[in-house]
Amino acid sequence: MPSLDLQLKHCHQLGGNSAVPASEAYFFLQVIHARRTFGISPPNISGPPEFERIFRAQVNSSEYFPIFVALLWQAGLFFHQGLAAALGLLYLYSRYCYFMGYRASSSDRLAPIYFSTGVLWVLLAAATLGLVHFFLSHYVGLNVLRLLAA
Repeated sequence: MPSLDLQLKHCHQLGGNSAVPASEAYFFLQVIHARRTFGISPPNISGPPEFERIFRAQVNSSEYFPIFVALLWQAGLFFHQGLAAALGLLYLYSRYCYFMGYRASSSDRLAPIYFSTGVLWVLLAAATLGLVHFFLSHYVGLNVLRLLAA
């Protein structure tokens, strides 16, 4: 039976893990609402420009979702959970701004998509640094952090 300390230690992960699919579910629900509003039944994906922008925003967010989740977990496991969580929240907020911007007009999506891409690059850097440190310390016996502190 895990101790209470172990259970409390992982409570923040539950909150973060819930926010990620909730944001995707919100985008899915927006597409369902747009389908009903514009009278577009599945599997059709074309219609008025307003519907197509909402649909594309949801699809684009879904395409980036696996990349985001993989980088988020790797950065959290191998670099720093707090930084990964903060970057994850920034990413989710930027994707929300992207969705709302794309919904309004296609040009309003650009700033949020550039920002969210920047967040993905920072997550990639954190994950890479964490993985390099892990492999160097566990398989080569070289602890880079101790060398930098000395």
